[in-house]
Amino acid sequence: MGKNKMMLIAAFAVMLVSCGGGKQGKPNFGDNEYAVRTINAEKALLQTTYPATVKGVQDVEIRPKVAGFITKLNVHEGQTVKKGQVLFIIDNVTYEAAVRQAKAAVNAAKAQLNTSKLTFENSKKLFENNVIGDYEMQSARNAYESAQAALAQAEASYVSAKQNLDFCYVSSPADGVVGELPYKVGALVSSSSQQPLTTVSDNKSMQVYFSLTEKELMGLSKTSGGIAAAIKDFPPVRLQLADGSLYATEGHIAAVSGVIDATKGTVQVRADFDNPEHFLKSGASGYIVIPQVAQNAIVVPQDAVIQVQDKYFVYVVGKDSKVKYTPVTVNPENNGKTYIIESGLKVGETIVVYGVTSLTDGMEIKQLSEKQYAEKLQKAEKLGEAQGDLEEFKKAMGM
Repeated sequence: MGKNKMMLIAAFAVMLVSCGGGKQGKPNFGDNEYAVRTINAEKALLQTTYPATVKGVQDVEIRPKVAGFITKLNVHEGQTVKKGQVLFIIDNVTYEAAVRQAKAAVNAAKAQLNTSKLTFENSKKLFENNVIGDYEMQSARNAYESAQAALAQAEASYVSAKQNLDFCYVSSPADGVVGELPYKVGALVSSSSQQPLTTVSDNKSMQVYFSLTEKELMGLSKTSGGIAAAIKDFPPVRLQLADGSLYATEGHIAAVSGVIDATKGTVQVRADFDNPEHFLKSGASGYIVIPQVAQNAIVVPQDAVIQVQDKYFVYVVGKDSKVKYTPVTVNPENNGKTYIIESGLKVGETIVVYGVTSLTDGMEIKQLSEKQYAEKLQKAEKLGEAQGDLEEFKKAMGM
């Protein structure tokens, strides 16, 4: 009883499998009926992606020019600032005292100059009246000129002291966004500090850097008649962000480096993107997406192609309705739904576009157009023999 029961269960399982559709093959409404397509040439939109780095137009490191303790932070990370806005205040007591001392030195030098001037003018009169000789006259002149030099030196020291005091108020050199703030109130900083106080990034527009191979660069140059013409004629590019989404605004190629990296065989290219909402951040990564239009391309659904390791195959239908297992070359760039066939297929040939995993080389089939195949699926669904297969087929065929 056990043996007979096991045989009955096995037979029932085989019957269930033979009646089922199977997503890897095809519905069982006609074992040798397959959807086919005759190859036509068409225009195809390709897109090539390149790893990219996002940078602001200006990423300015803010460093102190004087030494001292930070007494006040006027900004926070990510804040938008204007050119000239004070970001940090460094302890200025010592520098204010130096300014007062330098000012006093200027006043003393002015007084000494006035005295020397009076002495010199008086000596001139005495010399003209032959009261004093050349030595006394020259001594008075020298004292006057020394007093003038002393005043100039005092004034220079005063300007330097004032400048050092101004340096205590660290301001932004450009409009932009404040980066990381590694130093807090109370930290001792100087011009020799390893880290900058912060970085201000001008991100009204962003510069996105990526690399082209030397071969790609030469191809562009030859096609457009030079790098300058290639940049001018280059189509708008898109920026794919780290989360896979596309940045809303298109960018344009702005510059190509004149130096090829000898170690990588690549050349750096810059694309500019407007960033009015400050959405893009300096230092971010992503991908530059470059659209390309392929004329007279052979485009087939990915469900029509079998991939075995790094090789690709399709089933070509002969005049005798027998299929031939045919190797093809596909363009590595694809949209996830179709492949562009670069070699192995010709316009006018017919291929099986669905259910290819159930085929074998030399198998004879009954050819159905994609429309006829969809109608068969629709009827099979109504009979409960192909649940969900119609939608899957339409999706695969782009219907």
